[in-house]
Amino acid sequence: MKRILSGALILYSILGAIAQTDMSGKVFMFPKESSNAHVLLIPQLEKPLQNLIVCLRAYTDLTRSYSLFSYATKAKDNELFLFKSKGGEYNLYIRNEQVSFRVIDDFSSPAHICVSWESASVIVELWINNKNLVSKGLKKGYSVGTVAKIVLGQEQDSFGGTFDII
Repeated sequence: MKRILSGALILYSILGAIAQTDMSGKVFMFPKESSNAHVLLIPQLEKPLQNLIVCLRAYTDLTRSYSLFSYATKAKDNELFLFKSKGGEYNLYIRNEQVSFRVIDDFSSPAHICVSWESASVIVELWINNKNLVSKGLKKGYSVGTVAKIVLGQEQDSFGGTFDII
C-alpha cells in the first residue's frame, strides 16, 4: 500500500510569530496514489514572510518523487515548495529558485523534517531526524506573499488546486 503520513506541522516566522498553526498529534493518511487527496490549510497572515520554519513528519513507501509542502499565492503556484525527489534529495523552492539537499533515506520509520529560511541572511537549513545538513543560500531580500493556501500531499499547479500524480 502506498501512503504518506504527515503530522506535527508547524509554520511560523522566526522573527515575530506572524502565523502559527500547531497540528501536533494529527496524522493525515493518503492510502493510495491520487491526483486529488490532500489537506488544505489557509493561513491568516498579516504581513509577508521573510523568515520561516516548516516542520513535519512523513512516512511513505513511494519510490517516486512527491510533494511534502506546497505554499501558493494567487500570483505564484509554487511560492514556497518542499519536494522529495526520487533520488534521495530534498528540494526547497522559493519563487522559481531552489536549493537541494542530498540525504540517505531510512525507510524504517517516519522522518522528522524541518526546513528554515531567512531572507536577510539567505540561509536555508534542512534537518532530517534532528540532524542538520549543510546550510545553503536562497532568495536574499525576498518576501513570501500573504494571501496563500498551503497543501499537504499534493503540489499546487494553481492557487489551491490543479493536482497531478507526480
